[in-house]
Amino acid sequence: MIKKITVITCIFVSCHSFAQQNFEQLLLSGIEDTKTFARSYISPGAESLMYSINSGWFKTAATHKFLGFDISLIGATHFVEDSDQSFDMNVNDFQNIRFPDGSTSKKIATVFGDNNPNETVIVTLTENGFSEDVEILLPDGVASENIDVLPAAFLQAELGIFKGTDLKVRYVPDFETEDVETGLFGIGIQHELTSWLPLQRLLPVNVAVLGAYTHLNSEFDFTGRSALDGQNQKLELDVDTWLFQLFASTKLPIINFYGGVGYISGESDFDLKGTYEIQSNILSQPRVLTDPFSVSNSVSGARATVGANLKIAFFEMNAEYHFQEYNALSVGIHFGIR
Repeated sequence: MIKKITVITCIFVSCHSFAQQNFEQLLLSGIEDTKTFARSYISPGAESLMYSINSGWFKTAATHKFLGFDISLIGATHFVEDSDQSFDMNVNDFQNIRFPDGSTSKKIATVFGDNNPNETVIVTLTENGFSEDVEILLPDGVASENIDVLPAAFLQAELGIFKGTDLKVRYVPDFETEDVETGLFGIGIQHELTSWLPLQRLLPVNVAVLGAYTHLNSEFDFTGRSALDGQNQKLELDVDTWLFQLFASTKLPIINFYGGVGYISGESDFDLKGTYEIQSNILSQPRVLTDPFSVSNSVSGARATVGANLKIAFFEMNAEYHFQEYNALSVGIHFGIR
């Protein structure tokens, strides 16, 4: 089965899972163990996010005349395989973590999954030759919230700036939802190659290239709800991606079809910030950790896109599908003057 999930909303839900299920308690096992778990848990979400936020950048290879414009609302959904909803957690990859039943490895939920039944681990805290075992509940992902479809939306504007060239700006204003603050900004340039050809009006298609940059930042502040005392406790996510695309579109009066090939590259950083006080009967004084870890991910890969666009006067609608590492579907509503 394939589940439809968009990762921007997934980030919100996973952050709440972290706080509600005391994810930071894994710090009792040490920073490296916590980082190893976080990398496997968050990576499918971070990687698919970098593909998802590059949906819907174009609907036609034809560019606007000088100062022609479009204003668009674009929605996107990407597809996550079952294999991305869990990872193989092997205790041999950890220094101070084991399963209560003595298992060497188990399938554990990623940010997309659900531990059903609940899964716990035993974390061993060691100090001056003494040790203490603590049992910790592992976090679930968005599947535990019975969430199947989580649409993400972007506002986008396009402006013809000179011959055969459009400037595009994509924007999601900073907003807060239950201590989660998220914003997105993107900028792109589309150039129509066929605009330079003689008799280009006689050609059945337009051909264009596109380059686009997108930045997303998200922050979840859970100070006061953590299982560990401390200050300024929060999760931060920063994403930067680049898209390079070659595509063509038909020149029919009402319904047109388009498609092309492209390349996406991106990097993300997922950081646990703030101070965390580890307290135990075997510790003479609390062990304080500051900004414990950062998990980085990168993607690079090709994609193919097919889509259709309906135009009636100043109004347009389009739908497209992207074949890539995380396949995606996007739709758009547009108003403008060419």
